[in-house]
Amino acid sequence: MNLDKNTMKKLRGLILFTVILLAAMLNLAAIERGIHTLIGLIFPFLLGGCIAFILNVPMAALEEKVFKQLKSKKLKRAVSLVASLLLVIGAIFIVMFLVIPELGSTFLSLSNRFPAFMENVSLKAEQLFQENPQIVEWIENVEFNWDSIVANLVNFFKNGAGNVLGSTVNVAMNIASGVTTFFIGLVFSLYILIEKEKLGKQSKMILAAFLPEKYYSQTLKIASLTYTTFANFLSGQCIEAVILGTMFFISMSILKFPYALLIGVLIAFTALIPIFGAFIGCIVGTFLILMVSPIQALWFIVLFNVLQQIEGNLIYPKVVGGSVGLPSMWVLVAVTLGASTMGVVGMLIFIPLTSVIYALFRQTVYHRLKIQKKNPEKL
Repeated sequence: MNLDKNTMKKLRGLILFTVILLAAMLNLAAIERGIHTLIGLIFPFLLGGCIAFILNVPMAALEEKVFKQLKSKKLKRAVSLVASLLLVIGAIFIVMFLVIPELGSTFLSLSNRFPAFMENVSLKAEQLFQENPQIVEWIENVEFNWDSIVANLVNFFKNGAGNVLGSTVNVAMNIASGVTTFFIGLVFSLYILIEKEKLGKQSKMILAAFLPEKYYSQTLKIASLTYTTFANFLSGQCIEAVILGTMFFISMSILKFPYALLIGVLIAFTALIPIFGAFIGCIVGTFLILMVSPIQALWFIVLFNVLQQIEGNLIYPKVVGGSVGLPSMWVLVAVTLGASTMGVVGMLIFIPLTSVIYALFRQTVYHRLKIQKKNPEKL
């Protein structure tokens, strides 16, 4: 059996790949620990990249539309970057300025209404027991092992102090670590934004040096498509959240619902979570209104369903689905898969990621149909 050089090269590559795969399967635990360690080391820089991407969206818009008259490119970049930071920080502080006083008055109002609410619940429960004596009989027949309950309480208080102290120390360390990580990421993001053209050129040089021309061009196209899709999704998601929060605030103010501003801002924030986020605001809003008026709480649920239908069928597919070029059905699929794999972060990532895959697959299908000289309109 004669083997030429190319065949021998392929065999050596196949053997090497098999050995590496076998070694990896035998050391999965060590590889997993190594991956976790590596992620922990590079996480501040990954966070910095995410912050830079978010800040770059308003910064690029400010450079092109607001500060385009500035002749110095460095000055334009610096002014746009500072303005983007102030814009984001200002939005956070404005929301906090609106929400925190409203939260204070809300909790004060709830604390004043809570005794009357509990008294009403007590009267309802007493009425229920009077009308249903079998419930009282069942409760009287329930037996409690008081010795076991007391022993468990004593054991809890014996061991609880040390556990609480340890938990407090761990929480403090985690907070300090989180603040440090965020600060490192923020500084790193500023460096990325200041030198983004230089970094982009260096990245292209690396790709050109190690990739053939065909793969180099394709990689640049995919990178450009990915950036455009994620940027459009980010801006679309923010616009959709503002629209939905404003709709709730205006409609609740017109219908004289309590806590209109607080619930509107809360729903706007939770709406940043695609599709399902607004339901969190609905639950909290229903609870707050329930403490004031159960009837209004029911009408709030009706209002939420009406506005949610408008948002889900008209606003979200047009603003977000349209911004990423993804049909509504695939938006729902992407959100479901993202939530099941990575939680809230997955919901935010999977929509633009699915859009990129959808666009690339569509291009491939049309290209293959063109090669086969088939008209997609006639299939």
